[in-house]
Amino acid sequence: MNEHERSLLMSLHPRYAAAILDGRKSVELRRQRVAVPPGTKVILYATSPVMALVGTATVTAVEVGTPSEIWKAHKAHGAISRRDYLAYMEGAEQASALLLDAASPLSDPVPLAHLRAGGSFHPPQSYRYVDPDTLRGWVQGHPTAEEVLREASPRLRAGDAKSAAKNQAEQSTGSPLGGSMVLAQHVAA
Repeated sequence: MNEHERSLLMSLHPRYAAAILDGRKSVELRRQRVAVPPGTKVILYATSPVMALVGTATVTAVEVGTPSEIWKAHKAHGAISRRDYLAYMEGAEQASALLLDAASPLSDPVPLAHLRAGGSFHPPQSYRYVDPDTLRGWVQGHPTAEEVLREASPRLRAGDAKSAAKNQAEQSTGSPLGGSMVLAQHVAA
């Protein structure tokens, strides 16, 4: 599978997910090296108390450096105070800045209960890669399934998303059509 066919599922505190979706935050800061190619779609999962897929964005670049270097370069776009950043980065030797663009909130968030009903969904501690078939399994039957697939799966164009939605409906009625539930877990170097 081409690396651009996978999406990056990223867990975020609800306030940071909201800041990305409303344009106040265009950089996601992480304690570890995140090796993700530009153009990768990011699926935003807001943690408790929201516990739902809430939107998408696109990675435009990734910068890696010391926590101090990353702070100096991106403090204005991270939607985090210096105090909170330093507490988060305590003990880290390197940090990553994922530059994000084209943030788009879902019209109807996909709750954790629905995601788990569609397969073995476990919110990642930080992030993991998701292939389109796995994502399809998680969101099938949800009112925004087509929207999620269109926004998060680069290989699915609008017509493909409609076809996927039709297949989802058939799958939920017991059709023998089934998608692969392969999940590629990314382990940071």
